[in-house]
Amino acid sequence: MAKLKLSKHALHEQQEQLKLYQRLLPSLDLKRRQLTVEVKKAQEDYAAAQAAVDALEIRIGDELPMLADEEFRLGGLVQLKNYKVIEKNVVGVKLPFLDSIECSVADYSRLATPPWVDTLVQRLKDAAEQRMRAEIAGQRMSTLQIAVRRITQRVNLFEKILIPTARQNIQKIRIFLGDAERASVVTSKLAKKKQQQQREAESEETL
Repeated sequence: MAKLKLSKHALHEQQEQLKLYQRLLPSLDLKRRQLTVEVKKAQEDYAAAQAAVDALEIRIGDELPMLADEEFRLGGLVQLKNYKVIEKNVVGVKLPFLDSIECSVADYSRLATPPWVDTLVQRLKDAAEQRMRAEIAGQRMSTLQIAVRRITQRVNLFEKILIPTARQNIQKIRIFLGDAERASVVTSKLAKKKQQQQREAESEETL
């Protein structure tokens, strides 16, 4: 850390830095509060998405209890094929949102399988989409939590380190310059007094 210079120029620099820190802090704190609100929303979205996944799985079990019968081997009937995620800027943070999803359905004979398999296919598609939405909602939540931690660190840096340090530096420089000015005045007075004494002594010698 550079040694603090005790000069008028250094005082001006510290005063300008303090003004800058005090000007930036409110906007940083506002962003921190906005991000905190977004984190809460993201947590609610994630919880709702997870609850929707659970509710859909329960619905499938209620609507299609025959799935518990080991006679039906329907593994791999529906698989996630592709999905598209878009990014949106929220309070200066890029967040992912599910734009579309595509599932592939295994070939099956509608004549050789029970009619409820069609319902199962749709429910499995819904479940795949809902799980993906929950996963991406979790990503948004994590991204926002990281952003809040970072902005909070910056706010703390300004509040607890940069601004107090600048104020302390300004006080130190002012005290030093004040002492130096007083010392200069005293020295000047002593010099004038000495000169006066010399003039008086020289005047007496002349007489």
